[in-house]
Parts: sequence; structure tokens; C-alpha cells
Amino acid sequence: MNKTTITLSSLFIVNSISVLSAQEIRSKIIDSITKKPIPYATVIFNKKGLVSNEEGRFSFQFSKGSNPKDTLRISCIGYETLAKPIDQYRDSVIFLSPKVYEIEEVILTNKNYSADEIIGKVKENLTNNYNTDYTNKRIFFRQGSHQYLLRTDYTLEKSTIEEFDKNFLDNALKAIPKQNSYYSETLCELYGNFDKENQKIHIIKASKMYNKDNEQGLLAIEKKFNKIIGEHIKPDSYFKVKSGIFGSKVERDELFATADSTEVKELKQTLEEEENKEKASQENFAKFKKMTIANMLDNMFFLEDSGQNFIYKSNRYEFTIKDMQYLGEEPVYVLDFTPKGSQDYAGTLYITMDNFAIIRADYHNVRPIKKFSLLGISFRHFKSDGKMIFSKATNGRYNLQYIEDDNSSTFGVRRPLKIIEKNKHVKGRRKQNELYVKIDMAVNQNEKRQLVVFDTQNITQTAYGDLTESNTVMPVYMKAYDPDFWKGYTIIEPNQAIRNFTVEEQSSEKSD
Repeated sequence: MNKTTITLSSLFIVNSISVLSAQEIRSKIIDSITKKPIPYATVIFNKKGLVSNEEGRFSFQFSKGSNPKDTLRISCIGYETLAKPIDQYRDSVIFLSPKVYEIEEVILTNKNYSADEIIGKVKENLTNNYNTDYTNKRIFFRQGSHQYLLRTDYTLEKSTIEEFDKNFLDNALKAIPKQNSYYSETLCELYGNFDKENQKIHIIKASKMYNKDNEQGLLAIEKKFNKIIGEHIKPDSYFKVKSGIFGSKVERDELFATADSTEVKELKQTLEEEENKEKASQENFAKFKKMTIANMLDNMFFLEDSGQNFIYKSNRYEFTIKDMQYLGEEPVYVLDFTPKGSQDYAGTLYITMDNFAIIRADYHNVRPIKKFSLLGISFRHFKSDGKMIFSKATNGRYNLQYIEDDNSSTFGVRRPLKIIEKNKHVKGRRKQNELYVKIDMAVNQNEKRQLVVFDTQNITQTAYGDLTESNTVMPVYMKAYDPDFWKGYTIIEPNQAIRNFTVEEQSSEKSD
């Protein structure tokens, strides 16, 4: 679906210098009193908008036909709204002043509701307040994944194959990066409502950024491992794999890749197969992004089966009025919520006083989301933070503007491992070789996802049904963040860690 939109671009900020040219503003939003950055401030121009990143940075690029006298509006809860023509934004830093008001003034203009009464009003107005119809959303989606090895200890108890010695195992562990980062960014049009099954996606542009050398190190170890196996293991052998009290029989070819399979594969591949493979790869990339985004949208608090159930199952939470603030000239209740029993989350809600709409929700877990430890294998999902921000449309209903979730977990293995080669086609005992290692390894993984909706346009269910997905765009690999890659497009500004990412830096960290 084609539609006319204002051309926006998010340009890379290497330092805090801001430039206003004929078509561009880029800056950093700062608290005028504390001089601290203001994250997640809303920036609106001609009904389209974005949010500042966690460092308060944003950038806006205008179309050539934009009127320099048109107003750019910057707002954040608790601050005076700044609204002035775009040609007046000339500073490297934009200051927002804290909103000064008397709480008594707010209370006099509203009934003195209790926290539970406010939540009741929120429930009553959910249907009217939130746009859950079929829409076309312009979305920028960023994922950042980081892995950290916490420990990689082992004890080699026995090896009947000379090459499988401590030196080999040490080198194998060195090939595993101590820390590894992966970033993915996708600009797309998403069509549908908030039902996971009713989503269609059109990928516009995408990138991925990670260290390919990490893969090469592991592949080299695997190749050497298979070479040793090929030289010492009989082709008709099978293996007994044991870990603690568990054991299973595995055929040789199931455990180790068959040699020289590349030549066979190359003979079978035709141009048509390669084209089909490329097409399938493109479709799978789009499907994966659509599924990931759909799962995030499915977590909205105004959906009845949402994991964030603090509204639909409000009886499981304790609500207290923490403060009263302003979003521009609009008074807002600030409510804290905590779980009464076994619920996992606590957080803060920002609720408009006139129509009881939650315009922002921040939440964090108060206990591990999931954990287990059994027979030397452990897992602990210990961090789950998130936020949702909504903006009011001209029809009075609220559209999703920003979602963020940040999750961390640890996985550990502390178990003995035996790989025993057996062969029933030889005389004497069947046992031929044995590798016995005691393993003690643990890894920490963090994943942060950010989704910003720049524009939302209602469409009919019929129009949605007529759409056909056809995605050919694949992510472009980058060794380092390139600000020019997104020139001419609207994105949420990268934070300092992303701006600083280079493969060389990752490689040096690996060798430390």
C-alpha cells in the first residue's frame, strides 16, 4: 500500500552538536534544572512523531516542501511543552522546564478519586480510549542481544583419543567468545489489528550488525573435531552418550557431520534451487520479524489475555496514587502498582484525568519470571522490564507510539558428560574409545527490544484482506554502525553502545 508521508530521517549523533539545516533537526533534550537527559520525550510534527531515546537524543528530517514556520512540539510528563516553528530550533541542546503547579489546583478541578476508583474508570473507558481497529503502522524495530560467559570450567577425567587432550579443549573454549553482541534494525509497514493472527508486514529496509569472526572460530574447532573423529572412529560404530543418570544410543552420522557433503550439495544445486532458497530466506526473515512484533503487540494491557494483566485482573494488585503531573496542559494521575500475591510485576501508570486513559506504563518484575535447577542444569529469567507509551490521535483515541522490553537470564550446566564409542562388528569388547569430561559452564543473556510507531492510519478489514505480502528485502550486514545507512528514514536514535560498536572492538574483547 502506497501512501504519502512526510520524509523523516534519524541521523547519527556522534557528539552533542546539533545542526538545523533547511531540512533537518537533531538534538538532545535536557532537563533545564538538573541538566540530565530526558528519555522518551514525545516529538510531534504534522501529526507524525517519535520519541527521544534513553539518552534524550532524537533527530528529525523534513521533506523539502515542509513549511519552516510549521510547529514542532516536544512534550514529556512533568515538563512544560515546548512548541515553536522548526526554523527556531537552532541549539545543540533543547531544554525542557519542569512543570510548576499547585496540586490543590488539580484536585479542585476533579473528583477526589481513590486509586481503585481510578483503575475502575480506566476499565470503563478501555474500548473508547484505545484504537484496536485495523491500521497501517509505520514501524522501526530494533533488537539488541548480548551474551556473556560467566564461567567455562571443565575437568578432563579420561580420553582414549590422544588428540582430545586438555590443549584441544582449552582451544575449543577459547574459540567461544567471552561476550558477543548482535543488533538488528528493521523499518517496515505493519498492517492489522492487535490479534497475532491478523498481521501482514512489508519490510522496507533492514540491517544486522555482529562479529562474523565468532562464527569462524567455532566452525574451525568443529572442523578439527570432525577430522579427529574421522581418523579414529570406525565408520560402523555407534555412540553411547551419558550425562549423569541419563544415557542414549546415537549413530555415528547423527553425532558427527558426514565428510565431503559440500561436494554432493553443490552437484545437486541448480539455479532454480538457489532462487527458491533465496526466496525462502527472504520470506522467513519477514515472517520472523512479523511474529516477533506481533508477540510484543499481543502484550498490551488493554487486551484481555495480555501478560500485563494489571488492568483486567486489577484485584491481584495494590494501587496507590503517587503523584499528579501534567503532560503539556493535561493533568495526569501517577499511580504505582504492586502485586498482592504471586503476580510477577510492579510498576507505574500515567493516567489522564479527563478520560482515564493510560498514556504510559512502566513495569518491572519483582521476582524471577521463571527458574529451575535440576540435575545440574539451571535456568533463571531474572529481569523483565518494559514500557508502553501512547499518543492521542485527532479522533480522540490513543495509538501506540512506543514499546520497549528488556530481559535478562542465566543458563548453566554443571554435569558429567561421557561419549563412548561402541562397535558390535569387532571381536572382543564393544567399547572402543571414551571421552569423559566434567563440565561447569554458565552464560548470561540480555535482549532489549525497541519498537517505535511513527504513523498510524486506519484501514478497513476489507483493505487488509486484499493485501498480499511480498517481501524481498534482506538485512544488510554491517561491521560497525553506519549512520548514513538510515539517512532519509525515521528511526529511533541509537544509544552510545550501538554507536560505538565495531567488529574490531568485539574481537579485542574476545582476546582479553
